[in-house]
Amino acid sequence: MNPSVSPAVSVIMPVLDEERHLRDSVRHILGQEYDGELEVVIALGPSTDRTDEIAAELVAEDGRVKTVPNPTGRTPAALNAAIRASRHPVVVRVDGHGMLSPDYIATAVRLLAETGAANVGGLMHAEGENAWEQAVAAAMTARIGVGNAAFHTGGEAGEAETVYLGVFRREVLEQQGGYNEEFVRAQDWELNFRIREAGGRIWFSPELRVSYRPRPNVRALALQYRNYGRWRHVVARYHAGSINLRYLAPPTALCAIAAGLVAGATLTPWAFAVPAGYLAAITAGSVPAGRGLPLAARVRIPVALATMHMSWGWGFLTSPRKLARRVIASRRPAPTATTPR
Repeated sequence: MNPSVSPAVSVIMPVLDEERHLRDSVRHILGQEYDGELEVVIALGPSTDRTDEIAAELVAEDGRVKTVPNPTGRTPAALNAAIRASRHPVVVRVDGHGMLSPDYIATAVRLLAETGAANVGGLMHAEGENAWEQAVAAAMTARIGVGNAAFHTGGEAGEAETVYLGVFRREVLEQQGGYNEEFVRAQDWELNFRIREAGGRIWFSPELRVSYRPRPNVRALALQYRNYGRWRHVVARYHAGSINLRYLAPPTALCAIAAGLVAGATLTPWAFAVPAGYLAAITAGSVPAGRGLPLAARVRIPVALATMHMSWGWGFLTSPRKLARRVIASRRPAPTATTPR
């Protein structure tokens, strides 16, 4: 990739029920400080709100925007449909509730050239619009909430297991056959695992930042994190050796708390020390996480943390083996190399 020439860029967006944020998300894309050609391909799932109407307005307003159908509603199918409908050598993934910083694409293209990486990404900068969302955002950017994942908590630039969203070389996506559509969730992690297996480099940089809008209520957050845990277990079964202690922490905590509650009720009150200790830990951890937030948000952080941890752990523990068997049956031979042209 020639760093002196701004390559044309395709932005792909998997969209489902995104009436609240879609227009702003596309506005942040079209307003990028970037000299190269730009197109936006929105893959439309079967939304039940005004998403399709808003997308049609965006197409009519700007010739750089087009849509493709995604009748399944599944994110990896949407991404692959958008990739097939796009045409440029750099492919940028953006979700319908993600807001790119003004120099995001220009910085990502520069990093692709400087590092030789197959995929670059940066910070998932969670931002809330009310007290609950602010609490979730604080939980999602704290180590007590998500462990040491650099794309949540920040850190030094360098190679990573995975990154948020991603800016790819098209030839890498084509070589890998795109996203595995059996992975309803965790498709980013799974694709990046395959890229790394094939010799490609995944690069994290805090220079890249995407503002992210958290789920609007406890139920939606619990469903989100249950699915994260469920599908992360599928990845672990599909790619042997891909699990680490960070992913085992939530199911371990859930089992310990459940055991403590049962033992406390049937054997000895001392066993209640386990759930009490967890409650004390997330309450203490919420103090630095909520620094600078209004009181209404700070008091909700322990609820957000417990929802994330317990839902992720429950999803991991109850992940059906049939999901992994179905995914394993779809396994394709791995490419032998992933190198930039």
